[in-house]
Amino acid sequence: MSEDNKNPETILIDEQPVRLDELLSDYERVKQQIAQEKKDDKKAIRRYKREEELKPYQAELIRLQQYLEKTGTRMIILFEGRDAAGKGGTIRRVTRYMNEKHYRVVALGKPTDEQKTQWFFQKYVAQFPRGGEIVLFDRSWYNRAVVEPIFGFCSKEEYNDFITGCPGFEKDLVRQGTILVKLYFSVTKEEQARRFARRKTDALRQWKLSEIDVQAQDRWDDFTNQKYEMLKNTNTTHAPWTIIRSNDKHLARLNAMKVILNSVPYDRLNHDLDFVPDHEIVISGSRELELMEAQRLQRGKFDH
Repeated sequence: MSEDNKNPETILIDEQPVRLDELLSDYERVKQQIAQEKKDDKKAIRRYKREEELKPYQAELIRLQQYLEKTGTRMIILFEGRDAAGKGGTIRRVTRYMNEKHYRVVALGKPTDEQKTQWFFQKYVAQFPRGGEIVLFDRSWYNRAVVEPIFGFCSKEEYNDFITGCPGFEKDLVRQGTILVKLYFSVTKEEQARRFARRKTDALRQWKLSEIDVQAQDRWDDFTNQKYEMLKNTNTTHAPWTIIRSNDKHLARLNAMKVILNSVPYDRLNHDLDFVPDHEIVISGSRELELMEAQRLQRGKFDH
């Protein structure tokens, strides 16, 4: 009998000695690989089904575009919210099948030296839509309400000027026929941290991680306080805020589309489609203020 056959941890396969621990290790590796492939398949199927669920609403958005073009109506949609709240992904789904000639996505960078000397709203007004066009702002003039005061990018006087003047600016905008939709994407602190962690390790997402993102978790309460002040001062009857709970990205995208579609009196393409937003995902600005004020009374601080 050979030495290999005397070893209880070794067996013969095709007349070749194989150690049992190596065989078990290979088995576990293959089993994990199969489990991962099944998991990936399930994720791919789920992702496909979710994208398919959006398509009827994306068709409605094309119909909405046609109405705006026919009537010469202008439309502005603001996408605001914390970093990693899902604004960009929603914008991509909203515009995916739209006619590129009749919409623009605007994401302005830091103001130039010249812009710093101008009326604050001037650089945004320069991007406003013509008749029949939609402009989607990936962050807007509301930078001055939240990000700028937190990081010292504006003075107290500049902030106060904005808070005082913004409601009148928007009222005049709406009065002159522009449809204005203000969406605020609200994500929990835990979910934001999870998304930031993924950005750090995912080569396709690392470009999204900025210096301000890194500080977002540490300054969570500052952002929440500024959000409250923003809602309190700029949630008006002529230009109300709509809060989108965005921990579930798919539901956030779907319900944001419903909000946008419900803001325009176009003739529906599919009258059997469900256009009613989920009340757990879509919250009015007034209701959000009530919830935040109740949190502060009960716990001494805001939750989100």
